[in-house]
Formats: sequence, C-alpha cells, structure tokens
Amino acid sequence: MSLPELRKVVTYDEDILSDGGRAANPPLRMIGVAAVVTNPWAGRGYVQDLQPEIRRMAPVLGKLLTDRLIALAGSGDAIQAYGKAALCGTACELEHGSALIHTLRFGNFYREAVAAKTYLGFTNSRGPANTQIQIPLMDKHDSGRRSHYLTVQFSIPDAPSHDELVVALGASTGGRPHHRIGDRYKDLEDMGRDIDNPAGV
Repeated sequence: MSLPELRKVVTYDEDILSDGGRAANPPLRMIGVAAVVTNPWAGRGYVQDLQPEIRRMAPVLGKLLTDRLIALAGSGDAIQAYGKAALCGTACELEHGSALIHTLRFGNFYREAVAAKTYLGFTNSRGPANTQIQIPLMDKHDSGRRSHYLTVQFSIPDAPSHDELVVALGASTGGRPHHRIGDRYKDLEDMGRDIDNPAGV
C-alpha cells in the first residue's frame, strides 16, 4: 500500500560499549526508525473528524516502521524495550501527530511483532527541523523493570518542515549497562515495610 505523503524514512543505530568507565557486557544497542510525512490535515483549518486519515495512514506507517525496526534488530526477540514518538512541524497541531501514533491501528503492528505485554511509552512534541526526537523505552513485558527505562534520541536535519509530521519507533536490546537502582516492586516492598515499622526497629 502506497502513502503519497511519505517523504523519507530515517534510521538510527547506536552501540554502547562502555558506561561509567566500565565495559558494557554485552554492549547495549539502541535503534530507531522514523517516517517523515506531509501532514494530511495541513492547510485545511480545524478538522473535527481525524478518523479517515488515521485509518488510511496509521496502519501503513505502523507496518512500515515495525518491519524496518525488526530488520535492523535482526528479530523481534532481540528487542527487549520499546517505545514510540511523534514530532509535529511548527504549523501542525499536536493532535495531528498524536492521531497517527495513539491508535491500535499503528501500535499493534509493533506490539504483536515483538510479542509485547506492556503499553508503548511515548512522546508528542512540536518543533522545527532538527528538533531532537525522544523515544522513551520500557521493557516490553514488564513496565516496572526500571533497568529498561531508556530514551532513543536523534534528530533529522531537514525535518520536520512546518507542515510535516515525524512518526517514530524505538527499541533497545537490553537495559542500561550497569543498572543498580532496583525495580518498582522493591520500592513498594520497602515502602510497605516502612509503614509497618515507622520507627525503623
């Protein structure tokens, strides 16, 4: 299925070999794929019903970006953490970028391809060309696993133009190299212990 609005697809790939002066074993890979599209609602004034364009564009973008990202990772199993983002050009409503990523017609392609159980973390933002795209990640199976709270960050020098949207997916092959702050569950356990024993004895 073609998408006339699609101008280009950009990929980002980073291998973190060390952090804090210590080797990362194994190295952490952070990847991202972004589609730059002309905003289908640009120049039309306020549009109340966004659904026709969501139904037309979101599935195409969801499949395109998911396929590209999994090819980059090597397999869906290689992806441990995942997320999504939309960046709107300066003449676009934030709602326009949100419309293309906050729909099951977009996110379910990625979620199902990596057999995920958690929701996709996200950002929606607006800015000129070369604005940094930030894709927050979380573990695809466990939203409380803090080791996998990461952010894929990159920018596209000529996008978005004022009337364009950038839609992106991100992933990592693991958690932070030397994670040691514990998970959410440990905090809940400790807080419960503090309530039961406020004097600390």
